Amino acid sequence: MIYTVTLNPALDYVLNMDNNPIMGTINRSENEHIYYGGKGINVSSVLKELSVDSIATGFLAGFTGKEIECMLESDKIQTDFVHIDNGFSRINVKIRSDEETDINATGPDITDYDMHLLYKKLENLTTDDVLVLSGSAPKNVDDNVYAKILSKVAKSGATTVVDCSGKMLLNTLQFNPFLIKPNIKELIETFGAKISTLHDVEKYAIKLQNLGAKNVLVSMGDKGSVLFTDDKQVIMQSAPKGVAKDTVGAGDSMVAGFIAGYLKSHDYKTALKLATACGSATAFSYTLCKQDEILKILELIDSK
Repeated sequence: MIYTVTLNPALDYVLNMDNNPIMGTINRSENEHIYYGGKGINVSSVLKELSVDSIATGFLAGFTGKEIECMLESDKIQTDFVHIDNGFSRINVKIRSDEETDINATGPDITDYDMHLLYKKLENLTTDDVLVLSGSAPKNVDDNVYAKILSKVAKSGATTVVDCSGKMLLNTLQFNPFLIKPNIKELIETFGAKISTLHDVEKYAIKLQNLGAKNVLVSMGDKGSVLFTDDKQVIMQSAPKGVAKDTVGAGDSMVAGFIAGYLKSHDYKTALKLATACGSATAFSYTLCKQDEILKILELIDSK
């Protein structure tokens, strides 16, 4: 089974506007939509579109947490969250006009006991399982949280995937995650370095491998992506042409596509193609990608 961990889930309140909002005045939207959000949850959602089951876990609180869980279960995504007594899960405001403007809320406080309950949910992982740790930590949780989770499951032999950046990412590398997926911005954030060329990307991806990561998938937007594998391959994948409508969730979609592709084929090139198709399908849509959109883009990639 695949387990996706989202420490700080949210309801994303998306407002579509004809013009960019003007501060200090009343602005009105043309329409609005509500979606569940959070990077691990996004991975579970795209896996469902690929007919791959997963269990979404992490922390939920209050009336918003209950709604997130109801929406996931309505989409036939299994859940096993820790329910927090105080506070409520986030509502993030996403303004879509000429530009993308996001206002991300803080979310509830996570206690040591809450973390203990999450550890308990993950203590029975086996070599047949995949654990995906994705997204930033809540405000009162330190940047060692993913490392602590990996230390708890290290003896299980589960396949681990980490999608974060900075110290939070670097702290996990001692546990040799199977896959990490930084984008260029996250590489810059992690190393505080100028990264603009493929040579730069390779330099820091190899550094991440030397620190313990097995496979490093770097997404580069319309320049495509590159995978540095544990058997020393460097696999490039160009991005299909299309109009980017909303990039939120594109990286999570890539993670889901890579996991699904690799579990089905055990081939890195196949996994990278599906990852690219999923990421592009989400970027070319106003929501997370759907199965038919993924398949259409996968055909474009295979026809090149």
